[in-house]
Amino acid sequence: MERSRGMVNRIKILGINIDPLTMAETVEKVDRMIIEKSPLHLMGVNADKINQCHSDEVIKKIVNESGIINADGASVVLAGRFLGQPIPERVAGIDLMQELLNLSNSKGYSVYFLGAKEEILQDMLSIFRVSYPKLKVVGFRNGYFTEDDEEAIQEAIREKNPALVFVGITSPKKEYLIQKFLDNGLQAVFMGVGGSFDVLSGHIKRAPLWMQKAHLEWLFRVANEPKRLFKRYFVGNVKFIKSVLNEKRNQRM
Repeated sequence: MERSRGMVNRIKILGINIDPLTMAETVEKVDRMIIEKSPLHLMGVNADKINQCHSDEVIKKIVNESGIINADGASVVLAGRFLGQPIPERVAGIDLMQELLNLSNSKGYSVYFLGAKEEILQDMLSIFRVSYPKLKVVGFRNGYFTEDDEEAIQEAIREKNPALVFVGITSPKKEYLIQKFLDNGLQAVFMGVGGSFDVLSGHIKRAPLWMQKAHLEWLFRVANEPKRLFKRYFVGNVKFIKSVLNEKRNQRM
């Protein structure tokens, strides 16, 4: 067992570290790190991310060395149970983001948003002005930029000095970028949130609650974005299941 920044015993699923935390425990630990002004890469892993780690050693290192690593995927929770490494619950990234926005709204923590198209970003911010009226947004930037722009973005974040930075761009670019910012001394809690800006802006619908509870949110997403997500979920999930079954066989040897 390893010790994480979250101060819980880490487990491993297919060679990837996981902190077996509930949503409430995660929010509590992030709150503590904001108070202590400790930089943090807040990581969520699902089957797709674990598959990426098996083919990309850089991503694997970034994931395994992140300060808090949540199971953001029902498949990871089920795999943990099957492999004798129980995880208390799925901590969905979009739900965690909203919990942290509630925390920031109530405690006055400053936030910065990076990602998505400008229209989506502006629509999301308009909604947040109503949903989180006391939220202190110190900056934002759309997700359309080149590598040459990254230093300017980094220094803009440094100048604004937010407590939390939400990065809504695709993987693995967001992991590389967050790690680069942290390695260059930015003092914030960074959370990669993928396509959450699209959902929270109202541009893409989220699965109904019954599908979320039945662990079928992935199927809803594939039905709505088949070209982008079919390979990730259908091909990727088969690969993940094979890896889990191989791991189970190795445990029995």
